[in-house]
Amino acid sequence: MGKYGLRNKKELYVAEAVARKYRRMEREFFALPPEDRAARESELIKRLYALGFLDSPEGTSDSVLSMGVEAILNRRLQSLVAQKAGISYHAARQLITHGHVKIFGRAVRSPGALIDREEEKGIELPVMATQKQGVSGDNPKGSGSSEEGSP
Repeated sequence: MGKYGLRNKKELYVAEAVARKYRRMEREFFALPPEDRAARESELIKRLYALGFLDSPEGTSDSVLSMGVEAILNRRLQSLVAQKAGISYHAARQLITHGHVKIFGRAVRSPGALIDREEEKGIELPVMATQKQGVSGDNPKGSGSSEEGSP
């Protein structure tokens, strides 16, 4: 569905629920005393940065409250594979569900898995995903025409 290659609305609803959970946590911090609030906010911001939902570890409460569902959808394995390999979201989804994508050597078959910044470094793509089809010009099955001429 749409830009992120989601299979159904439920995948979108799950991402919205994750974003809503962290925004709710941040709103609840406003009721705490200033000392507790500052400590908990910094912990939450560091966690969200480690998960990849925020761009900077020095974020503010405004950055957490303005975090949208796009931040969550961009951290799905499907999105990261599509961006890393330069392929479509649908092709990335197929590679993942067929078990071709590994994280630190372990096959992950869930396109909706949320990948943190540390796991992102360990994404291993198959060679076929990183090569563009037809760019090199060598077709192992033969293209029907050759440089030498046909008999």
